[in-house]
Amino acid sequence: MFDPVIAPSGTLLGLLQRGRGDGTLHALAAPRDEALAALNHCVLSDPRQDWRVENRSLYYARLFLDLDGELDHVERHLFGAEDVLDPEDSRTGLALAVLGHLASYGRSDALALLRRYAASGSNWAWALDELALRDDDAGLRALAASVLARFPATAEGDAALAAAVRDAYEPRPWRLWADDPRDGVGARVRAAQEAGSFDRWQRQMRPSGPRPGWSVQAVFDWADQGLERGSVLHLPAARCLGAVAGPEDRDAIIEAARRGSDGARGAALHYLAESRDARVLDLIEAAVSDGAAGSPVAAEAAVQAFERMCGPEAVERARGWVGRPDELGAAAAGVLASRGEARDKELVLGALRETVRSHGPDAGVLRALIDGTARLGISCAAPVLRHVYRETSSSELRGRIARALAATDPSFATGFAVECLWDCEETTREVAAQYAELVDARVAERLRRLAADPAEEAEVQSAIHDRLGPDPTAV
Repeated sequence: MFDPVIAPSGTLLGLLQRGRGDGTLHALAAPRDEALAALNHCVLSDPRQDWRVENRSLYYARLFLDLDGELDHVERHLFGAEDVLDPEDSRTGLALAVLGHLASYGRSDALALLRRYAASGSNWAWALDELALRDDDAGLRALAASVLARFPATAEGDAALAAAVRDAYEPRPWRLWADDPRDGVGARVRAAQEAGSFDRWQRQMRPSGPRPGWSVQAVFDWADQGLERGSVLHLPAARCLGAVAGPEDRDAIIEAARRGSDGARGAALHYLAESRDARVLDLIEAAVSDGAAGSPVAAEAAVQAFERMCGPEAVERARGWVGRPDELGAAAAGVLASRGEARDKELVLGALRETVRSHGPDAGVLRALIDGTARLGISCAAPVLRHVYRETSSSELRGRIARALAATDPSFATGFAVECLWDCEETTREVAAQYAELVDARVAERLRRLAADPAEEAEVQSAIHDRLGPDPTAV
C-alpha cells in the first residue's frame, strides 16, 4: 500500500482524511455534493497512516447517514476490475468496514453490498467478518455455497479451506455452516475445522525455540539465525539468557554486547539492560556510534534496550543524551518524558519543539513527548500541542494531544474539546465527553446523541453518564 496523500488541514478533504471532528461539522455545512465527493474519496482511498491503531469506519459511516449518501461509488470500487488486479485488504478494507457500520444502522443497501461482495469479491473474508457481526442466520447460510466454491475439492483446496476456517476472525459463519445438512457444506466445513485444530496441535508439538540445557552461545546462535530469516529475536533471546546464564557467563555476554554479531549483540544489550548492569549504558552508546559506521541493526537494538530501562541511572544518562541529533537523543527525550522529574520540563519541551520543527507533526517520537507534557504538566507546551493537533494526519496521535491539552490548556474545554465530540477516535470522544463545556449549545445535543447511539463505545457513554447523569436527555 502506498503512503496516502493527505490534503492540507484547512480543507474539507484534509479534515475528513484526518478524522477530525471539524471535518464532520464542515461537511454538514458544505454543499452536499462537495461533502459527498470528499467523503467518497476518503472511503475509497484509505487515508490512515496505520489502520491497526486508527479508526475511521464509524466516523465515515455516521457522515454517510447524516448526508443520506448513496453507495454508488463504493459499489463501483468494490466490484471493478481492480478487485481482481489488486486483491490486497488495504484497497477495500475501509470501504467494507464502513458498509458494516451502515448495515448495523439499518441500511439495507449496505447489507446487500456486503453479501454480494462476500460471494464474489477478492477480499471476501473481510466482508464475511462484517456480516458475521450484523447479518442474520438465514443471510449467512445463503452464502455457504458461494464461499466454499472458492476452495476446489482437492488436497490443496481442502488445505486452503482448513487455513481459512482456522484463521477466521469471526467464527460464527463457519459454525453455522458446520451444522448444514448438505454433505458439500456441513461435512466439508467440519472436516476443515478438525484439520485446523490438528494443525495447531502439530505446531505446538514442534517448538522451534530454545530448549532446556541450551548454553549462552546457543542462544546467541539462535538470535543470529532469526535475523538471517528476517525475524528479530533480541527480546526473546534476552529472556532466554536470563534463564540459562550464570555469573560465569557475564564476561562473554559483555563481550557480545561490545563487538558480537548483530543478533548476539542485540540479545546481550537487552539482557544487560534488563539486569541493570552498570556497564550497559556505555555499551549502548558504543553500539549507536557503531551504527553510524555501518551496524544499524545493533544500533537499533541498543536504542530499544535503553528505552526499556526504568532505573534512575537511565534517566540521569538521558539528561546528557537528550541533545544528541540521532535516535539515541530521541530515545533519551522519550525516557525523560515518561520517567523524568519536574526539573526535566525544559528538556522535554525543547525536545518537543525541535522534533516538530525538524521532523514534522507525524514523527513517531512525538507520542512519548506529548504524553510527557501531560504527565509533567508543561502548560507552556500548549501552543505546540495545538499546532500538532491541527496538522497531524494520525488520529491516534491527535487523541494523545487531546489528553495532553486537557491537562495543560485552560482553553481546551471551550475549544478543541467541543470539536473532539465528533472525532473519529473513541478515546478522543471520551476525553471530550469529560471536558467539553456545556455552555456551547452543540455540546449537550451531541452528548445526548452519542449516549443514545448503539454503535458508540461503552467507555464514551459511561463518560457521558458520569457527566450528565443516568438520563442525558434531561439536560
